[in-house]
This record gives sequence, C-alpha cells and structure tokens, in this order.
Amino acid sequence: MNCFNKRWGLIHLAFLVFVCLGNPITAFSQKNGTPPTKVFIENLFYITEVMVTDVASPPGAARFYAYSTLAAHLTWDQALGLKENENLLTKTNHEKIGFIGETEKNLSPEFVSIYAMLDVGKKIMPSGKLLEAKQKALINQFSKSKWISKKEVEANITFAEKVSAQVLEIAKNDGYRQLSALTRYTPKKNEGHWYPTPPAYMGAVEPEWRTIKTFFLQDLKPHKPAPPAKFDLTEGSPFKNQLDEVVQVTSALSEEQQLIANFWDCNPFKVSFSGHMAIGLKKISPGGHWIGITGIAAEKAKLPWQETIYIHTLVAMGLHDAFISCWEEKYDSDRIRPESAIQKYLNPTWRPLLQTPPFPEYTSGHSVISKTSAVILTHYFGNDFDFIDTSEVYFGLPERPFKSFSQAADEAAISRLYGGIHFRDAIEEGVKQGDKIGNYILQRVGGKQISER
Repeated sequence: MNCFNKRWGLIHLAFLVFVCLGNPITAFSQKNGTPPTKVFIENLFYITEVMVTDVASPPGAARFYAYSTLAAHLTWDQALGLKENENLLTKTNHEKIGFIGETEKNLSPEFVSIYAMLDVGKKIMPSGKLLEAKQKALINQFSKSKWISKKEVEANITFAEKVSAQVLEIAKNDGYRQLSALTRYTPKKNEGHWYPTPPAYMGAVEPEWRTIKTFFLQDLKPHKPAPPAKFDLTEGSPFKNQLDEVVQVTSALSEEQQLIANFWDCNPFKVSFSGHMAIGLKKISPGGHWIGITGIAAEKAKLPWQETIYIHTLVAMGLHDAFISCWEEKYDSDRIRPESAIQKYLNPTWRPLLQTPPFPEYTSGHSVISKTSAVILTHYFGNDFDFIDTSEVYFGLPERPFKSFSQAADEAAISRLYGGIHFRDAIEEGVKQGDKIGNYILQRVGGKQISER
C-alpha cells in the first residue's frame, strides 16, 4: 500500500512527538477512548443524503463534497496544532487560511472535524438545515460514549465553527454565486448539437460550470480531450459507425451488462411518469458513488482518522476539478445525445436502457471522474486493492466486487455505452481526460504519477 509516503511519515512522527510530550488533545483522546473512523464515514453519508434530497447536479454535488471534507481536513490539522503541516489547501489555487489562534485544551480532533464538516454542509447546501439534527446527534453520541466531556462540548463547537467559517469564505469566492447572473444556455438549431431529451425534457444543467474556480487545475486547456467525431451520417463515417454501435450494443445486452449499466447509473435527475404525475427517483450522484468507494477502501485498510479524512478530501477535490474540466468540454462540443440522434435519423421508437441526463454528450462525465478518482485511489492504496462496492445497496442495488480501482473505473466508463447514453469516443477520450487530471493532481500534492495503461 502506498499511503505511507513522505507526507504521512512526517505527520506520524509529529503525532508521536505529541504523544510523548503529553499533548492535552492526545491525552484527552487516550483517556476517553477514540471513536472508530466509521463515525466520520457515516456522517459524510448524511451529507450525501441531503444532496439526494436536493437533487444536486453531479458537478454541484462534487463541490459540496469538496468544501465539506476540506473543513474536516483543516479542522483536524488545526485542532492538533499542526501549524507547520502543509495541508491540502496550501497545494491549491485558493488562498491559504490563517491559523485560528491558540489551540484550545481538551479538543477532540475527531469531534471538531465531523462537526465542521456538517457545519459547512449545513450552510452550503439548499436543504443543509437537515444536518442540524445530525450535529445534535453527534454531540449526544460523543458525550454518551465519553469520547468528549460534556463540559468541553461548547469549546469544541466554537473551535469547529471558526474553521468552517474560513472554509465557507473560500467557497463564497469560487464563482458559484455568480452562476445565476450568467447568460442562459439556448440549444443550437443546427444539426448534431444537443437538445433536451425525454421524458422530462429538462433544460441544460450547469452550462457555465467552467467558471467555477478549480482547486488544482491551473488551466483547463492542457486537460482538454481530442475533439469528438464530426457529425456525419454518411455510411462508414466515424460518427455513423458509433451511432450504429449504440443501437447494436443496446439491442443485445446480457444480464450482466444490464446490471453494470444500472449499477453505475447514478442519475439524480431520473424521472418516471404515472399518468400526468411526474415522480423523481432518488439516486446518488456519480461523485457520491466514488466517495462511497473511498470510505469502503479506508475501512478495509483500517486507516487512522487523519488519513481517512485526507484521502476523502483529496478524492472530493479531484472530483470537483474533474467535473469542471468535463463540463467545459460538454458545452464546447455541445454534441447530440445518442437518444436524440437515433430517434431522429434511425428509429423513432428506440429507447436507451438508462434515462439520458440533461446535458451535452461529450465527454462522458462518468469516464472522466471515475478515472480521476481511480488514479488518486490507486496511488494511495496500490494497484491491486480489491474491494466490495456496497455504495448502491442503500439505493436498492446489490453489492459488486472489484479487483482494483482501475477495474471499477473502466466498468463505470463502459456502462454508459450499455446504458445507451454515450458514444464510444466520449467514453474513451473521457478516460484519457480523467487520467491526465488525476496524475496532474498527484503532481500538485507531491505524489508520484502513475500509468495504468
């Protein structure tokens, strides 16, 4: 496993020094016991539940994960007084926040990290107030288990809120608030371009997401994919061949291929109709699926708290940047979806297995963000880290085993062809795009680049 790199060697050394010197924070945790890391993972899932309630867009969900986990990461470091530690924020395009001052005695780094994470989630998401109940439950859980003394709760909350306020200030200046003032997207009338798809015919989602500030990517151009196949219905043209392939593949799906397509669907916009009533079906976002995989890997590897928070934060920030890069390309190429093209030019009664998401086709978001996540996780946990993916069990789908993160990412990518919602070049070029992004992020944070292909 590659997680014990130079960064962690230094952090573990610093942590041991705290123990040996009788640091009050460490002594407090030793006296009262330390909660298992699954408590962090469970509370992060509460944020996922709110996103599902809000029907957060895929890029929007990644942003929420990034800032929420960043709050946990920064709060942990500040609670331990690690002033000299280069946290992830110092490796990004955002300004470094100042240390909030003298660290309080008897802080629980576990408690303040989760509380700050929930606090950012509460204030950054539309239905975030639902997390107030989770914060109260957290206080009760830590107090009853004697992981924190009742008389120290208020000081811990005050500390956590100071750090969360700093993170929220960063989020306030990333361009998200300005999105509503930008020019609305209007579908182009010429052939080969995207337009709304059935059954809900929703408008294009987040057409100006490219304007959001990235964490690691300093320029989107180096990560831009090759152009998509030119729209051309001539027999034998690259585009026509791909159009025919979608029809051929989806007409002969095996049970396994159907399972794969549904397992990786992750479409928060899925709608079904009963008479004149539209029913929204709750689903996890693509980023939420990979956050789930990160938690599964962290638990299997028995990572300590600090590393669990770190890898979740890095994956979340990677998802955020990968979506910005992908969305920039989607609205640059503005390519038509298979469903629209097949129904208009080949077969008006054809339907894809999966419901087509409401935004342009190229590149495949699943391919980009899955590869980015797999590159980061592979660097951290190793090439042959097998795991059982239970991320979709909560949403009614069975668990699924994988031999590596790369295998999972490849399956997520090809699932979009099985589902009938992407062309092959959007998948293959999306994988390349995600690979570039993942390795660039590793370079920014000081990790060794990997090559899986």
